[in-house]
Amino acid sequence: MSKSAIQIETRGLNVSFHNSPVLKDINIEIPAKQLTAIIGPSGCGKTTLLKSFNRLLEIQEDVKISGEIIVDGKDIMTSGLNVPDIRKKMGLISQKPYPLPMSIFENVAYGLRIHHGKNPKKVEEGVHHCLQEVGLWNEVKDRLHDPASRLSVGQQQRLCLARAIAVKPEVILCDEPTSALDPIAAQQIERLLLKLKKDFTVILVTHTLRQAKRVADYVIFLYFGMVVEHGLADQVFNDPKSPEMKAYLSGEIS
Repeated sequence: MSKSAIQIETRGLNVSFHNSPVLKDINIEIPAKQLTAIIGPSGCGKTTLLKSFNRLLEIQEDVKISGEIIVDGKDIMTSGLNVPDIRKKMGLISQKPYPLPMSIFENVAYGLRIHHGKNPKKVEEGVHHCLQEVGLWNEVKDRLHDPASRLSVGQQQRLCLARAIAVKPEVILCDEPTSALDPIAAQQIERLLLKLKKDFTVILVTHTLRQAKRVADYVIFLYFGMVVEHGLADQVFNDPKSPEMKAYLSGEIS
C-alpha cells in the first residue's frame, strides 16, 4: 500500500486495562476511502482497537497505551496534541444509537453550528444534505422538529450517521452498528456504509462474519489481542494463511 493510500497506521500498539493486556503489538495499515472490517471472536480486542483511533480509551480508568497511531502522517499519541481536533476527524457510531435529547433537525444542526458557523441558511442546507445522504430526508422532512426519540431504532441509527458526517470527519468508526437492528434496518445501514466510503474511510467492527464478507474491502482479524491476519477481503476470506483464520471461517472458533 502506498503511503498516500493509508489513512491510519499503528506501530507497536499495546493496550492494557488494570495491567491485563488487551492489544499486543498491533502493526497495521488501514486504507483510505475503503471499508475495513475488524473481525474476530468476542473479547479479542476489536472495540478496543477501534476506540484507540480517536483516543477514547483514555477516558477509562487504569488504561496503559504504548506505541504509535499515525493519522495523516502524524502520531496522534504525541503529548500536547489537541484531542478534540483528533476526534473531529473521527465520527463514531455505537452499537446502540444515542440521538441527542432534542429534535431531529437539532441533532444534525448541533454539529454543523459548532464546526461551520451559525449561518441559518447554511445550517438548514447542511441538515437537508446530511439527512438525504443517509436516506432519512423523505421519512422525516415533515416532522423535523419532533423529538429524535420518536424515531424507530433503525432511523435513530441513520440519524446518528447523519450527525457524524455533518462535521465532515475523515473517518467513520462503526462499533457493531447493526447489532441492535432488525434485518431490514441493518441492511439499510450496510448499504449506507458502502455508499459513504466514496467520501470517508469506514472502519467497521462486526461480530457477524457474513456481514464482513458482504461489505469489506479490507479485513483485520484479531485473536486474543493480536493481529493474526490482515489483507484484502477476497484474499483473507478465500485464501486464509493462518490456522486461526481458517478455524474462524469454518466456525470452529467464534
